[in-house]
Amino acid sequence: MSGFMGNRSTGNGFAGFVLRRAVGVLVTLLAISVIIYVVFYVTPGNVAQITCGPRCSPAQVQQVADQLRLDDPLYVRYWHFLEGLVAGQDYSTGTAVQHCPAPCLGLSYQSDQQVTELILTKLPVSLSLVFGSMVMWLILGVGTGVLSAWRRGRLSERVLTGVTLVGVATPVFVIGLVLMIVVCGELELLPFPQYVNLTDDPEQWAWNLLLPWLSLALIEAAAFARLTRSSMLETLAEDHIRTFRAYGVGERSVIGRHALRGAFAPVIALNANNVGSAVGGAVLTETLFGLPGIGRELVHAVDVVDLPVVVGMVLVVGFFVVIANALADVLYAVADRRVVLA
Repeated sequence: MSGFMGNRSTGNGFAGFVLRRAVGVLVTLLAISVIIYVVFYVTPGNVAQITCGPRCSPAQVQQVADQLRLDDPLYVRYWHFLEGLVAGQDYSTGTAVQHCPAPCLGLSYQSDQQVTELILTKLPVSLSLVFGSMVMWLILGVGTGVLSAWRRGRLSERVLTGVTLVGVATPVFVIGLVLMIVVCGELELLPFPQYVNLTDDPEQWAWNLLLPWLSLALIEAAAFARLTRSSMLETLAEDHIRTFRAYGVGERSVIGRHALRGAFAPVIALNANNVGSAVGGAVLTETLFGLPGIGRELVHAVDVVDLPVVVGMVLVVGFFVVIANALADVLYAVADRRVVLA
């Protein structure tokens, strides 16, 4: 009976933990939207003039300002922005009224295209890049960290540590440029990347993204290798590991079954944080390799001061970072129920 009550209490505690994290996600996303909206819309320069072009007359500039509601107070425009996210919004394009369904992130100043539609066309490219890289950096980073801890004090461990330090210190665009020159240019082992839809040709999709994946993964894998190594060394020094060894459990079983499991919790947390940094690295990677993703579109939107596109894309990036961290908290709690009670 007491065991049942204990399990029920733990279940209620876990449900409450998940609920608190969900509320925290909503509050964080709202705060991010306020900060981003204020930062980007309180900018110097005449947005209407930039949008209309240098040859527009004052009357044309004012017409653009009216269409974009730029003369409304900032808090009014932000409220309309929130309304669009929840219920959609109608926009005047000068010749017609266009309805933007929820979640509406506004219309592009340059093309009158709905920002949500624009993001949805670019999102598969960025998700392919980030999640493909994530698989590679987990395999490379965790594998290197485990091997480095296992071979502690030997030449192979020193070589792996040196490679890890080089990876941490090298910018992603340098690694990408070197790989592209050597692998695509000199050795001709891979084609110069051109994005192919996963549904059209899965093999060509992966083949063309292999080099961008590797460029982004090498940077992130270095951090995972260092964390995994330190966590493994700490776990290997614990009493229960010494007990397993004293009972004659094989070293591979000690490493793979017991030590790695205990050292994996910090890796979960780091992986969520690395998703955010990988999104930032994806901006450079997409630009370097010419991939038509969110990062490349964001750079273009900043160049032409297309504020709705900039705000919408930064919000989407922030959304994925916050969700990734929330999922990491939940997975961490699943791995260690003590987190729920903390």
